[in-house]
Amino acid sequence: MNFALLVAALAALYCAVDSKYSPPKVQVYSHNPGEFGKENTFICHVSGFHPPDISIQLLKNKVELPNSQQTDLAFKADWHFHLTKSASFTPLEGEEVLCRVTHGVKVTDYAWDPSM
Repeated sequence: MNFALLVAALAALYCAVDSKYSPPKVQVYSHNPGEFGKENTFICHVSGFHPPDISIQLLKNKVELPNSQQTDLAFKADWHFHLTKSASFTPLEGEEVLCRVTHGVKVTDYAWDPSM
């Protein structure tokens, strides 16, 4: 195979893979209404993303919440994936509760709002 053909094949492969990239849609909420001082469950649902190279961290004041649970990675017929992660937490006023989503090399934080 000559060099020009190899470069063309790699470029076509890159474009095919790149064209399937879809950023995640993220929903952050709690199981019960947000009340400070009451135990609750923090939930981060991530959907509509491709490729499946993703990680989710649930953070309270920059520290990962212990004992989190994550669903198995699932996908729809169009190959867009979805995933949910949750953990028990007791929110206190003034604390920062985040869902940190890393998709490929992009890292985005989504804050929990007790009024949601």
